[in-house]
Amino acid sequence: MKRNILITGGAGFIGSHVVRLFVQKYPDYHIYNLDSLTYAGNLENLDDIKDYNNYEFLKTDITDANALDQAFQKYKFDKVIHLAAESHVDRSITDPLAFARTNIMGTLNLLEAAKKLWDDDFEDKLFYHISTDEVYGTLGDNGLFKETTPYDPNSPYSASKASSDHFVRAYGETYGLPIVISNCSNNYGPNHFPEKLIPLFISNIINNKSLPVYGDGNYTRDWLFVEDHAAAIDLVFHKGGTDETYNIGGFNEWKNIDLVKLLCRLMDEKLGRALGSSEKLITYVKDRPGHDLRYAIDASKINKELGWKPTVTFEQGLSKTIDWYLTNEEWLKNVTSGDYQEYYKKQYK
Repeated sequence: MKRNILITGGAGFIGSHVVRLFVQKYPDYHIYNLDSLTYAGNLENLDDIKDYNNYEFLKTDITDANALDQAFQKYKFDKVIHLAAESHVDRSITDPLAFARTNIMGTLNLLEAAKKLWDDDFEDKLFYHISTDEVYGTLGDNGLFKETTPYDPNSPYSASKASSDHFVRAYGETYGLPIVISNCSNNYGPNHFPEKLIPLFISNIINNKSLPVYGDGNYTRDWLFVEDHAAAIDLVFHKGGTDETYNIGGFNEWKNIDLVKLLCRLMDEKLGRALGSSEKLITYVKDRPGHDLRYAIDASKINKELGWKPTVTFEQGLSKTIDWYLTNEEWLKNVTSGDYQEYYKKQYK
């Protein structure tokens, strides 16, 4: 069916993979990519599909309510996939207000714009909100985050995402807005801005820079290849139940230090360096305030109800990710600007 689909944050890491998948897979959908092009938004991520007839880019900030209203009225969006967000925990500690503006007020602006346009005619409409496992807080050595796990955010980032989740659910309950939410684990893969662990360390190993590991390195995360996440979003969008929540994880837990050592070994092999060379770059730095010990997602609901499961093992995905960065060093140079380097020096001094 003909559809006008709005994808927010589509020039970012996860968003660009979702935009590409939808543009190429659904030629009858007109995909509108709305992004404000902050430091992490990069249209080079979508060079391969920019000329498709069913794709259009809209440079708009979700914190600008009037601009959003105008876009909704002009393009008559049938459905929304909301990915736009400030997402880096370290940055949220430095500037929590920016995260409140974008993640909370930006989401509210989108909900209001959708409610106004759809005007209680919710047939074939959907507001799909993508969130994070960090809203659940932290786990001990055992247990998994389920869709019913109580929220317990510990950083300004996770608090802002938890708040946005609550507002989305409130619009579903109060106004009958058709909503669905998914909470994902840590994503990795091509096009990831090099402030997060894996792309940052790939970049630093290439340039023989130190690899700053927080605390003792024993923080544990569940890792999900970004293309597997995009496929899950596709399924939830088309087959997920209204007012439902789906946890999306990789069934793939790694302690940070073990992940870094695996990354070092693979990089040494691919760069033709002596094994152990990159491990010498590891530097333990002062721990992050409020650092969550462990995240791990129970993704059995989306598996049982929608038939989704990861298709890429971590070793395969990590190898593919490294290969992408090694063959796209120009992209890497373009995004690692002087401003970013100043932030990096301040954050990891």
